[in-house]
Amino acid sequence: MSINKAIYQHFRVEEAPLIDSLNDMVNQAANEYRPILSHFLNPRELFIAHTIVNTQDNVKMSSYGGLNNAERQRALFYPAYYEPELADFQISLMEVIYPHKFAVLHHGSILGTLVNSGIQREVLGDIITDSMRWQFFVEEPIASFLKTEVDRVSRVRVRLETQPMSERVTQISEWEEVNDTVPSLRADALISHFYNLSRKHAKDLFHAHKIQLNWMTLDKPDYELSDFDILSVRGYGRIRLNEQNGVSKRGKLKISAAVLKK
Repeated sequence: MSINKAIYQHFRVEEAPLIDSLNDMVNQAANEYRPILSHFLNPRELFIAHTIVNTQDNVKMSSYGGLNNAERQRALFYPAYYEPELADFQISLMEVIYPHKFAVLHHGSILGTLVNSGIQREVLGDIITDSMRWQFFVEEPIASFLKTEVDRVSRVRVRLETQPMSERVTQISEWEEVNDTVPSLRADALISHFYNLSRKHAKDLFHAHKIQLNWMTLDKPDYELSDFDILSVRGYGRIRLNEQNGVSKRGKLKISAAVLKK
């Protein structure tokens, strides 16, 4: 099954390898007539996956990340006859056990510890907390490896335990959903707008390599965001562009977005 070449026109040139990889999985599901599971995908990657599947007649797609509204989810591509179950996504829930009374953990330090243990970011899902307990989702085969490799987060002694999904904490969401108007979809313009920074300060963050787009370093202040892109701004938080909703009477762009401030 060949991919519709017109799909490439809707996405960035640098996203072509991702499109090829996702299409290979779709083809495998069709040709082998069985479900094929991806690693964890970010919202932009999921959006591209849905776009590819929507051009096919004999392959469907479901996604799950341990939570119904998880930011990072695994995609399951499967033939029309198949009825997926949650077990098909092969996700483990792990909890970071640490001395709550004497130590404080942070999202960034937990993520850094896990990635530095020797695994790839793509095998990790969301890291969640109820402000006391910290948990994260990971691909099932990786859970036992992490248990033996991770015994500290920063200077805090910890151990990792696998938990049933019924023990999942109620995540505290710090994202603020907004409908707003912005002058441009340029990365520096959005950072300046949502974090109330001067454009010069915003550009300085790029030069200091403190900006990531979909978890990849971005050094172009004039780079324009597309739907479901996530900007990570070190020291400030994250911006997720959800949708573009036309132009206002004053000529500004109407968008829906979510903003996370540190």
